Amino acid sequence: MSELAEHGTVLVIDDEPQIHRFLTPALTAAGYLPLRAETAAAALQLAATRAPDIVLLDLGLPDMDGQMLLVRLRSFLEIPIIVLSARDREADKIAALDAGADDYLEKPFGLGELLARLRTAQRHRRRQTNTDEPVQIGPLRIDHAAHRVTLDGAPLALTRREVNLVLLLARTPDRTLTHRQLLTALWGPAHAQDTQYLRVAVSQLRQKLGAYGACIANEPGVGYRLEITALGSAPST
Repeated sequence: MSELAEHGTVLVIDDEPQIHRFLTPALTAAGYLPLRAETAAAALQLAATRAPDIVLLDLGLPDMDGQMLLVRLRSFLEIPIIVLSARDREADKIAALDAGADDYLEKPFGLGELLARLRTAQRHRRRQTNTDEPVQIGPLRIDHAAHRVTLDGAPLALTRREVNLVLLLARTPDRTLTHRQLLTALWGPAHAQDTQYLRVAVSQLRQKLGAYGACIANEPGVGYRLEITALGSAPST
């Protein structure tokens, strides 16, 4: 991380000059050091030589499709990548998330929301680099090493796969994981299309979470996410 940037270096990949004119001062004021790339070739060079802490990626680039660039970047970067795109088709969003994007923000977007997404993505990555440490979100605690999940201090009788499912969601709270990502992680690549497996597993997990079951939100056609606010405001029973 650059000593000049309190919160790290952000590689902004976008061929629209107005995006850079907007984001460069805004990111600087927020404590980030922005790097500018208007082509995929420039982005790959900067990513390899400047070691950014986070990437903002537009999908519409002049020399390479953004989805292809995302795959190239993910092949050697373990940092958060947030897609910024005017493409609002569900298929584009799913493809980007499946290819390794940490988040997807549609243009036009507000600066406040973007900065919040940056902070969230960095928190998620910090959690993922310490996978043996228990994950605590509100009343939910997942101790993967002990294969134990507690809710309000009470242990839950979860299967091994249910523990892994809630852990995957808890490591990236408020971020949607696609059906393919969850199915591949839990059942393997051969079951990447077996969404019924996932629907049943999520339904059973929600039941065991009781009043907190609503914390597992469904984004139709895309996947599931764990919502922090729902964990903090479960209905009384």
